[in-house]
Amino acid sequence: MREKLPFTKKEYVQRIRRVKSLMQQRRIDVLIATDPGNMNWLTGYDGWSFYVHQGVIISLDEDEPIWFGRLMDRNAALIKCYMKEDNLYGYPEKYVQNLDEHPMTWIGENILNKKKWDKCVIATERDSYYYTAEAHFRLTATLPNANFINANNLVNWARGVKSTKEIEFMKIAGRITQKIHQRVLDVVRVGIPKSHVVSQIYETAIAGVDGYGGDYPSIVPLLPSGADASASHITWDERPFKKNEATYFEISGCYKRYHCPMSRTIFMGKPNQKYYDAEKALIEAIEAGLEQAKPGNRTCDIANAVDTVMHKYGIDRNGARCGYPIGVSYPPDWGERTCSLRATDLTVLEPGMTFHFMPGIWQADWGMEITESIYITDTGVETFCDFPRELFIK
Repeated sequence: MREKLPFTKKEYVQRIRRVKSLMQQRRIDVLIATDPGNMNWLTGYDGWSFYVHQGVIISLDEDEPIWFGRLMDRNAALIKCYMKEDNLYGYPEKYVQNLDEHPMTWIGENILNKKKWDKCVIATERDSYYYTAEAHFRLTATLPNANFINANNLVNWARGVKSTKEIEFMKIAGRITQKIHQRVLDVVRVGIPKSHVVSQIYETAIAGVDGYGGDYPSIVPLLPSGADASASHITWDERPFKKNEATYFEISGCYKRYHCPMSRTIFMGKPNQKYYDAEKALIEAIEAGLEQAKPGNRTCDIANAVDTVMHKYGIDRNGARCGYPIGVSYPPDWGERTCSLRATDLTVLEPGMTFHFMPGIWQADWGMEITESIYITDTGVETFCDFPRELFIK
């Protein structure tokens, strides 16, 4: 029944060992990971089931992790996860979206208590989108003698340095991203509805590239125009593209849940000088940042290089970071939520780290994005995509 795993069992075991090492350093006995990206990375689990309570439990006492979720989704775990069947737990359907009964009560009673982990130091992902305040309340109430602490994105940090296979998947995602952006350039024009262009984006994204089928991205296409481009995360509607407006397209291909976002800006008509100046600033800032993106340097070195260029051009980015780690993820975000490319972040760059490097410009009534997804190599940095780095004019 089990399908071929995206990675070898050996790689999953190595990931668990990496996480357990971090757990030991933080004196954690049991870790409960509820972020679906972390669940995928730890076990191979993949399914649209993150609207209900689910997770992966790692204990220093056991070799393999435990998956828990809705009983209806246990078969998905049987198909997708590498662990033995005894480590897959499905809570009864009566606990699904029931105001009186909660899955975390069942988890506490039927897994953690029975495993005699009720007095352990238990770390939970308190800042995960998927671990609710009610879930935490129910779990702690069920295990009053346990010492609950915050995992502080422990698994997310463990994911930071990608394996060779992960980089391979991200390169495929990057090729899908390139194909999407080329499709946008081919179809966008004055008068065409935004919704039509987005339909072409999705068709291209899911069709994939070179025999590799695409997956749904964790963030929908972002394509604000004109004054809307002063905002970072506006999606689309049915209005047509207009002459003398700029639109940036922030889009990512996705392959086996791995993302490779990239932004480009298209101007309809003849841009005024501020757009040419912004284009020049962004390209120079990216080049300056890439020069600092190498092993042993820090994330702040990239950010400071960007800020130096922006200041030279008189552009104030209001303290915005210029990038973040990327990899395997689920809605609503393709970032890993650990370090950032910002002036105050001192994270040391290592080979295998991957980032969406995005020194975008958002001003009072306009904006522009030119971005790259990058990975740190043994000697420097490479971009995942090979696409013209410029302001496109149609």
